Amino acid sequence: MLVLKFGGTSVGSAERIKNLAELTKNQESKIVVLSAMSGTTNSLVEISQSLYKKNIKKAQELIDALEKKYREEIKDLYTNKTILQKGNELIDQYFEYIRTFIDYPLFTAKEEKIILSQGELLSTHMFHYYLSEIGEKSIILPALDFMRINKEGEPDMSYIEEHIQKELKKYPEINFFITQGYICKNAQGDIDNLQRGGSDYTACIIGAVIEAKEIQIWTDIDGMHNNDPRFVEKTHPIDELSFEEAAELAYFGAKILHPTCILPAQKRGIPVSLKNTMQPDAKGTLIGNIKTPDGIRAVAAKDGIYAITIRSGRMLLAYGFLKTIFEIFDKYRTSIDMITTSEVAVSLTIDNDSYLDNIITELKEIANVELEKDQTIIAIVGNLAKKEAGYGVKILDAFKEIPLHMISYGGSEHNISVVIDSKFKKEALQALNTKLFGY
Repeated sequence: MLVLKFGGTSVGSAERIKNLAELTKNQESKIVVLSAMSGTTNSLVEISQSLYKKNIKKAQELIDALEKKYREEIKDLYTNKTILQKGNELIDQYFEYIRTFIDYPLFTAKEEKIILSQGELLSTHMFHYYLSEIGEKSIILPALDFMRINKEGEPDMSYIEEHIQKELKKYPEINFFITQGYICKNAQGDIDNLQRGGSDYTACIIGAVIEAKEIQIWTDIDGMHNNDPRFVEKTHPIDELSFEEAAELAYFGAKILHPTCILPAQKRGIPVSLKNTMQPDAKGTLIGNIKTPDGIRAVAAKDGIYAITIRSGRMLLAYGFLKTIFEIFDKYRTSIDMITTSEVAVSLTIDNDSYLDNIITELKEIANVELEKDQTIIAIVGNLAKKEAGYGVKILDAFKEIPLHMISYGGSEHNISVVIDSKFKKEALQALNTKLFGY
């Protein structure tokens, strides 16, 4: 069985839904994971914000506008009168439900998560109805019946595996299933969401627990590129990546895939394919337990970085100093991206500023602290065997005109990372493209 995930643009209009049906209607057994129609989640967030502020008029206007958009799309989507009527009844049902929250005396995060889930529920039913109109038999597997997170907010894999298998066994004659990405229930049984990676994460979790033949992530990009095409003119998609290389690229800025997404697939050894809905015949990128060639494969950049340097004359030979530093970051649940050390200083980076002021205050109690904002991590990723020479020279040569704040190498044989001021990002990416890939 295949697991295929399609994002909001793939269900963003009646025309796109029709194209999606053509792309997926074949004899192969599959589960299709859908996001909300593009723009819907943003609209639902706006509605929720208005309800938090008790701005009822604004909330009603936003709900009316979103409903109007859906009415127009289903009018273009369905030609069969019976199916069109079902589509209109679907819109009635969901938007009447959303409007009930206008009367809630207290609107909380719990209600907001319920509202945010409506986009995926709508898109999956609309797609299901269209398949019915063209004579394609399909079944909706409600994600809320099997997708659950635990008290720590992590997927409850054993629960998910047990319950999705139970659902699948109800329909032994069906080979086309549809489910919602992103949404789930939490340990208390309330509607929640997966947050990180959203629908991609859903697809990889499902692919792992059912031991799928392949997980396919369909976007409007033809795979993971060797550099960021938004900043560099000449890039190319990479045919194959190991799980380790893909994880490094995703973590350090490759927007096509969230870094947590591929972990469930990696643990079960399920290949993940990145495909382009606009060019379905293009090869894309295959991620798996692949022995890739030695050398540099790609470059990624991660913005919004804070670089913190902690200096202390007492640090030299001071037992437990690093432990004290790490305990401060642990206390505020803030992960560290990069770290370098010397006898008298520690430099590290974070990308979450939620508790930055608290962290800096506590660090200043034990050392002198310097904070630099607007930094970017540039990650150079590949199969960088430590026994091979020359990688460092090529990389540093590309940065000869760009000031470097930090360099990290050795923690992984798949990544050399540097920290630079964000204003040099485009220049750095282009210089690496020229030096490493000859463009």
